[in-house]
Amino acid sequence: MGVPKRKTSKMRLRTRKAANRWRAPKLGKCPQCGASVLPHIACPSCGYYNKRQVLTIGAE
Repeated sequence: MGVPKRKTSKMRLRTRKAANRWRAPKLGKCPQCGASVLPHIACPSCGYYNKRQVLTIGAE
């Protein structure tokens, strides 16, 4: 069974834990309507993705 030979330092421990911190999602702008959208997802307001209309958004 693997057993640590030395005590893990505080810096090494904190560096490892820092990789799991919460990060805000990176939002981009829709080139068609200018709304904030997540990358690689069709725009929920206009339905465009990659300069093509992929969703039909009903006008209310």
